[in-house]
Amino acid sequence: MHFSSIPSDVRSRFRDGVVIPAQPLALTAARQFDVHRQRALTRYYCDAGAGGLAVGVHTTQFAIRDVGLYRPVLETAAETASDWCSTPLVMIAGVAGKTAQALEEARTARAIGYHAVLLSLAALKGGSEDELIEHCQAVAREMPLVGFYLQPAVGGMPLGASFWQRFAAIENVIGIKVAPFNRYATLDVMAGVAAANAADRVTLYTGNDDHIVLDLVTPFRTEAGELHFAGGLLGHWSVWTQKAVEILERCKAAQAEAAISKDLLALDSAVTDCNAAFFDAGNAFHGVIAGCHEVLRRQGLLEGRWCLDPDEDLSPGQSEAIDRVYRRYPDLNDDAFVQANLSRWLGDA
Repeated sequence: MHFSSIPSDVRSRFRDGVVIPAQPLALTAARQFDVHRQRALTRYYCDAGAGGLAVGVHTTQFAIRDVGLYRPVLETAAETASDWCSTPLVMIAGVAGKTAQALEEARTARAIGYHAVLLSLAALKGGSEDELIEHCQAVAREMPLVGFYLQPAVGGMPLGASFWQRFAAIENVIGIKVAPFNRYATLDVMAGVAAANAADRVTLYTGNDDHIVLDLVTPFRTEAGELHFAGGLLGHWSVWTQKAVEILERCKAAQAEAAISKDLLALDSAVTDCNAAFFDAGNAFHGVIAGCHEVLRRQGLLEGRWCLDPDEDLSPGQSEAIDRVYRRYPDLNDDAFVQANLSRWLGDA
């Protein structure tokens, strides 16, 4: 599938920049797939104004592949988005594993109707740059590709400017999720895209959940001119999503006016503070997925914060950290929006 086969309106929205939540996995207390609440989550993202959805990615838990849930989860999200959203979402499927597995997952995503795949390279850690690029080229022959610079703390690896230049030169690459949680590494991606002269084709999405607002308003100076993040593909935006949409629009307006206010800089630190609580930054991100689940549980979207791994839960003190950011930044949550619509989302899900 070539990127030119993606519907033109979907391609345009992706290029312009949208909010793309990385969808969590809804489970019952028995750690079985909760289709009812998974559909409710997708409906929430649609009505909150998200422009896309990333499914089968880190926030969905890579372990869905080990318990036979990869296809069911992708199908549930795609079917619900198609039925519920008035405007088609940019549907991105996570693809992981070594080449054979990645190709099979890409074919699954294509068969279900996804527009692109987000490629995790964690399974190829230790491979040479040539091996990594060969892997990416193979997957790109199956589906339009969004690169994924995953932070090392949760399984990623360092990838220099040379890699990103070669990656961006792959003709079926449409974007990169930049998520190393590292300013130097973020600049390496910018340098690589510029060196490949690929900025007109490769759209940059921030995945740096610790630096969201500043990523979205920063002009990155390169030899090919200024590059910008168009939007965000973020685990952080799986919660408080309606407010995330407002934040992105505010950042776009500031970019257009070349006017970055003191209040916007303060918003960056506030969002990062919330992320520290949700993602459990103080404990090496051990509670990152459980933290997002906990916010959605408090809102009633999830029944509990259960993960596939019974040992994966909030860290000591993480619940109190979430309490703190709720108190400190009441304007950043979308609890009222969720409560006004929750029964409708859960109604016949």
